[in-house]
Amino acid sequence: MIINHPLLGPRDAAEFVYLGDARLINRPEYHDDPTGERFYEYQYIRENPEGIHNELWYHEQGDRSWLVVTRNTLTHEITEVRLARDVALELGR
Repeated sequence: MIINHPLLGPRDAAEFVYLGDARLINRPEYHDDPTGERFYEYQYIRENPEGIHNELWYHEQGDRSWLVVTRNTLTHEITEVRLARDVALELGR
């Protein structure tokens, strides 16, 4: 699988580490939920979607950047790759 890095161009997926759902960018603040329920859900509850999904990938064997990769989990087709920092800024994090 080839990931088209926004800064470095096409790279083999072997250079990256898959980290999971891109919603992990939106980490809840611990002090907003004294019961810890939101943080528990953030840390442990994961979906296993079928089809289009936004995922976090870390460029471990390259520039060490974080990417949000939009990928079809059935066909592995990648439709979009963005820097995670840009996605986080859009979310106001």
